[in-house]
Amino acid sequence: MKNLTPPFENLILNFKLILLLVVAALVPTNTLQAQEPTGSSATKKTIVCSTTQIADFARNVVGDLWEVKCVLGEGQDPHNYRTNTNDSAAVAGADLCLENGWNLEGHDWMRTLAEGAGKPIKTCIEGVTPISVDDKGGQVKDPHAWMDANNAWIYVQNIRDAVTEMDPDNAAVYQARADLYRLQLNSLRIWIVKQVNRIPAERRILVSHHDAFEYFCKAYLFTAISPKGWTTDELTGMSPGKIPEIVQQIRQQGVKSVFIETSLNRELVDQIAREAGVEIGGELYSDAMGAAGTAGETYIGMMRENVLTIVEALKEE
Repeated sequence: MKNLTPPFENLILNFKLILLLVVAALVPTNTLQAQEPTGSSATKKTIVCSTTQIADFARNVVGDLWEVKCVLGEGQDPHNYRTNTNDSAAVAGADLCLENGWNLEGHDWMRTLAEGAGKPIKTCIEGVTPISVDDKGGQVKDPHAWMDANNAWIYVQNIRDAVTEMDPDNAAVYQARADLYRLQLNSLRIWIVKQVNRIPAERRILVSHHDAFEYFCKAYLFTAISPKGWTTDELTGMSPGKIPEIVQQIRQQGVKSVFIETSLNRELVDQIAREAGVEIGGELYSDAMGAAGTAGETYIGMMRENVLTIVEALKEE
């Protein structure tokens, strides 16, 4: 171009400008506008979630279009949580409430808050094939379904449908975000299978405080053992012979390590480990994710860290 005379350079520049204007005029303005979500900071709706996992699923679906709040924080136990005035105020300002369901929120505290404030509430576990667990001689649905990454997608679909119903103008955005998250969940599932395959079948015994890992164990071929049953609510109690029974089972099955849950007091599992003569394999995220800034602050992060901890403790040396 340096050999061209200045008038010819101007002619080419003018031609390029005219071409750009023509192309811009041919692009429908409504096509460009359709790519932008319609929400704004001034019109944001609010979701209030019961647990940290559900809040993380919701954020992945709604992005910045909604404000997402969570009643529980890191390390808090939904089974025996007692609501307070701050929780009531948060729900009173909500457009939508989300709960896990199947009494994970002990005595249905999230539904009680929502219905008391006249707010719509969605049960995110709807559609999951339940695992039945014993409860004082009867059978109840195990609510810890998110521990199977396949079930996490059911939670996400329920959240997507709930926000789409309330905000149909952004349906395509919610669908696109959910689709992307599904790819991440599929990758997580494949990765988990690859990792746990490092553990011999006879070593796949997961001992923790309560039955939070039944779905994980069923999906990834472990045996679950716990002294507390499906809920940590102190009202359920524990029979005096339960700890010796667990200790004997650990010894008979040659369990190498037992695990502490980050949302629970470690005293019980420490006692079991001492009496059984086994190691503490590490801490696992169960009913709550980790604090902001930690490796377990998201659902995918908590699942990743749990798997790495379990594999490291149980793999063949």
